Amino acid sequence: MSNQLLFQATAMPATKLSEAAPEMLQKLLIAATAELSQAKKQLEHIEHAVDLRYAEQAKALRLGQGKDTGVVHFDDGSIRITADLPKKVEWDQTELAALVARITAAGDNPAEFIETAYRVSETKYQAWQESLRSQFTPARTVKVGKPTYRLALISE
Repeated sequence: MSNQLLFQATAMPATKLSEAAPEMLQKLLIAATAELSQAKKQLEHIEHAVDLRYAEQAKALRLGQGKDTGVVHFDDGSIRITADLPKKVEWDQTELAALVARITAAGDNPAEFIETAYRVSETKYQAWQESLRSQFTPARTVKVGKPTYRLALISE
């Protein structure tokens, strides 16, 4: 499918495009998915090149500021570079549970130190007997995500 046809389709109001033949919609989805995949590969390649060019300079600036992560700014010719190395912290849940138990045993309130979130597995919830499930139902809210569709050509 040509880029021109894909461009025309995206310029068309969605209400009008929705009236197109299902085969056309399927072809447009395939073409757009291919374009997206290619664009992601191109972006990844260019981002890798940018990282190769600026990573050491950004690292040196961070170290000079006494930090391992975060944002630093510097110039390369007429281009202002903002390099961000975000901090990603993960906590060992087993260790935290043990700490909560020790804090509680010492007579302190663990809520002063730790935020707690409760989750219920939807699979387990659905498998419970109605008597148990009904106790949890008032605490349960169901939201829907973005709908997705897959259009495939039916083989004969």
